[in-house]
Amino acid sequence: MMPLPFAEPYRIKMVEPIHRSTRPDREKWIGEARYNLFNLKSQHVYIDLLTDSGTGAMSQEQWSAMMIGDESYAGSRSFEKLRDTINELTGFPHVLPTHQGRAAENVLFSALVGEGDVIPGNAHFDTTRGHIEFRKATAVDCTVDAAGQTGLYHPFKGNVDIQKLESVINQYGVERIPLIIVTITCNSTGGQPVSMENLRAVRHCSEKYGIPLFLDAARFAENAYFIKIREEGYANRSIREIVREMFSYADGMTMSSKKDGIVNIGGFIAMNNQELYRKASAFNILFEGFLTYGGMAGRDMAALAQGLTEAMEFDYLESRVLQVEYLGTSLRDYGIPVQEPFGGHAIFVDATRFLPHVRKEEFIAQTLAVELYLEAGVRSVEIGTLLADRDPVTHANRYPKLEMVRLTIPRRVYTRNHMDYVAAALKNVYDRREQITSGYRIVWEAPIMRHFTVELEKTF
Repeated sequence: MMPLPFAEPYRIKMVEPIHRSTRPDREKWIGEARYNLFNLKSQHVYIDLLTDSGTGAMSQEQWSAMMIGDESYAGSRSFEKLRDTINELTGFPHVLPTHQGRAAENVLFSALVGEGDVIPGNAHFDTTRGHIEFRKATAVDCTVDAAGQTGLYHPFKGNVDIQKLESVINQYGVERIPLIIVTITCNSTGGQPVSMENLRAVRHCSEKYGIPLFLDAARFAENAYFIKIREEGYANRSIREIVREMFSYADGMTMSSKKDGIVNIGGFIAMNNQELYRKASAFNILFEGFLTYGGMAGRDMAALAQGLTEAMEFDYLESRVLQVEYLGTSLRDYGIPVQEPFGGHAIFVDATRFLPHVRKEEFIAQTLAVELYLEAGVRSVEIGTLLADRDPVTHANRYPKLEMVRLTIPRRVYTRNHMDYVAAALKNVYDRREQITSGYRIVWEAPIMRHFTVELEKTF
């Protein structure tokens, strides 16, 4: 009997037209965008893999929930539904809604982080590091060394190296470390998960030194899926059970709901400590809005409550991760170097191995991302030197261990044919990689988080 192939656990009800373009068109548009893919107009992009943040397709139940959203300024029923859903999934009793994840970081760090502080964890992502450094504090990466070796198989490359973590604590002292942050999954290392064993170990360390542990939980459901399929002892546990255990090791969390909340906008903070909640509440009111909407419309909170519930479904998560795996396998079969094992939301191409003739000072990953756009109208994003930004003290470029191009797959949006198109486009670039010998220089950059608005020009 022939085994049945995998099929998506949904069917398409509405479509959005997208349009192909010519290479001369794309050369003109990327030049006008100063070689920054963030500056491109969406209609100039054929397949958009810039981010999975807020770009997914909502379900019929989510759209239905939006119709009964309560838009009351205070005491919204939609907030109560969202709070109760978060309580049930995470166990955290105190919830502050925000308009997105970086807003949650802004509120929490306003309450906790001061000048001279040090915040260790696994690889902090761009907004997290930005908010830390904006406060003249320091983010320290304590990720396991395996994360920097794209060809090495390690099931949990998002793990924190406990020895590194303790070394940082002993070097700087507990009084300078207001919290530890663990990002699940770890975006900067390739969407790599953190094991339950490692979360327990980090929790033991945080309790040993009396330092609060917070999770950056934008992709917590995907992390739970990887624990279920990769970690011994969890195969027969439900996603809900795994999620609840993950959060049991933390004191709180920040969330960009635009990822595993499967919505277009939103975020929140959740925590155990009532005193910290009250302190953060003042900043939430100042920056976001009243405590029962926090920058979100009632309809969006209603959709988020439903989306968080849907994210617990194994069939949804399996479909999500297997689509990413399909793209990764296609690229690997073409000989293209990628971070392995494949992550949950994106495939990360090792740009240094892809373009060995481009100097690091000319932004290798950005060069590859531009070439992919020119080839086929596919927009990706650089996770490399541009994103790493400058050292806040020396102002020299920081060169990360990995120069990667992230092919980020929106949830429930693209088909297998789209993945085949992306893989073929990148293979075409790979086949002519020897001809790509130079990259770009910066013409203008912002003083912090420059990659969003940077302007570049060719070096030749």
